[in-house]
Amino acid sequence: MAKALVHCHSLLLEPGAALPEGLLASSVPVKLLGYVSHWQAVKAAQQSDDAACEHLLQSYTGEPVGVFFGAPEINGRFFYNKTLDAFNFEKVAADLGLVLRKILESQTMSTPPSIFLGGTHLSQYLPGFTQHNPPVPIPSESIRNGLWVGNQTRVAIHQDLPLNIACCVAGKRRFTLFPPAQTANLYIGPLEFTPSGQAVSLVDSDNYDAARFPRFKDALAQAQVAELAPGDALFIPSMWWHQVDALAPFNVLVNYWWRTTPAHMDAPINALYHALLSIAGLPEAEKQIWREMFEHYVFADGDAHLQHIPERARGILNPQDEDSARRIRSLLLQALNR
Repeated sequence: MAKALVHCHSLLLEPGAALPEGLLASSVPVKLLGYVSHWQAVKAAQQSDDAACEHLLQSYTGEPVGVFFGAPEINGRFFYNKTLDAFNFEKVAADLGLVLRKILESQTMSTPPSIFLGGTHLSQYLPGFTQHNPPVPIPSESIRNGLWVGNQTRVAIHQDLPLNIACCVAGKRRFTLFPPAQTANLYIGPLEFTPSGQAVSLVDSDNYDAARFPRFKDALAQAQVAELAPGDALFIPSMWWHQVDALAPFNVLVNYWWRTTPAHMDAPINALYHALLSIAGLPEAEKQIWREMFEHYVFADGDAHLQHIPERARGILNPQDEDSARRIRSLLLQALNR
């Protein structure tokens, strides 16, 4: 990857302070310097890796967690095999204490395996964590948080629908971020067969093939980077592409995901799947018609395009609520069950 990337904007807040309203509406990533430095988990990690592990295990329920294991040959890059019909790692369920011990043991190996515990729900597996580490004060009732632990690993470029605040607890993380508009330059792989649920870029950004991926240089020109030390956090807006590199032999990160939309709204990816089913294969002239239909009904600002219809007669064209969402799902189910 190119070395001269632009560093994302940074903001200095008091640890645990209320988040500025403008931050959560930001359309670009923002690094929050030292924002969770008051956490006991961070303080334990600053003592030693062993202390960090002990702190995590104090809140652990004992339920097996999902872990990715890769051979030393993958060099920490959890990805596909060469033919994209399988992955270069295995996922198993294991005791968290065993996983942490294996990570610590790998520090003494010249060619360690790659070990990565990703997105483990704190509320389910470590419910006591928040008693010692106050949650980031996000104004949402639908927050989901996750624990990420591993040795030196790389998570391929991907994007997430929810807004995200990632908090570095131990080690060091580097986020390389790309605006959503760079999708075409990132050479995204399959939608339904993915390493961990999200489509990923097929580019090995640390050693990319410029002949095979010539537009990736344009994505790099728009990239931003944020390097997090223990206690730092990073706000990532919805759908920003990002690669995450864990740079130390032992790394811990906790993140918070949330949405600002009502719970009755479906994930937009479902609309993409349906469009692939019903629009992608149309003749070009018909696809253009449907592009204009989406512009009219979906992407129009306000309701000026509906003023000719009495509000009581607009049906599912009115602002969506739980009832209209159910009607739309019913229409879709009738259409799909044929």
